[in-house]
Amino acid sequence: MNEAVGNLDFMELGQAIQKAREKQRITREELAEELGISARHLQSIEKEGQYPSFRLFIQLVTMFHISVDQYIHPESPIGKTTLRRRLDVLLDTFDDAELTIIAGTAQGICKAKEQPED
Repeated sequence: MNEAVGNLDFMELGQAIQKAREKQRITREELAEELGISARHLQSIEKEGQYPSFRLFIQLVTMFHISVDQYIHPESPIGKTTLRRRLDVLLDTFDDAELTIIAGTAQGICKAKEQPED
């Protein structure tokens, strides 16, 4: 069990957390206060790959909708990206009429990609 944890690199995951936080325009200090930790501890997670507690890990990946598969199983073939998973969650909120519109839009994009540029 310890060997598996030893092979886990939190540096990339920390960077993903930082990127997601910045995308939502949340300062490190604001997030740290909300989580009940110091800004320095959050900085260590984001920039130094420090392992967060399990509770904090779950809070962060849930808050920012970060899929951890690619970090926990880096050697596995990548399935759906985080963006695709987010889209799946959004699609689940639509009714059939809204899904028809989205499907038509996607088909239009595919059709436009197939046509040669002039």
